[in-house]
Amino acid sequence: MSKMSDMAMTIEELRRAAAAINEAASWLSEQFSSNEPTSEPTNVEPVLTLEAVRAVLANKSRAGFTTQIRSLLQKYGADKLSGIDPANYKALLEDVEGLTDAT
Repeated sequence: MSKMSDMAMTIEELRRAAAAINEAASWLSEQFSSNEPTSEPTNVEPVLTLEAVRAVLANKSRAGFTTQIRSLLQKYGADKLSGIDPANYKALLEDVEGLTDAT
């Protein structure tokens, strides 16, 4: 793999980590800025970003699942990740996590 490709993957991983840290900071801010104690836990799912999904797909692709990932992108109506509706990110990730046979 070229140095530029490695650098691009590293940048994407850093962006994903930064997004996760930002989401955690926002959640903590919400939890501790309220004057009223919350009696029931809230199950709020984090919003999946293009960068976060791209990082997961890149890792799977490096593991040998490139062909299957392309098929999944087509399943969701696109030739590349940027063409996928963000509403489908969660389902796409679930499908990608289920990949087991790298060819």
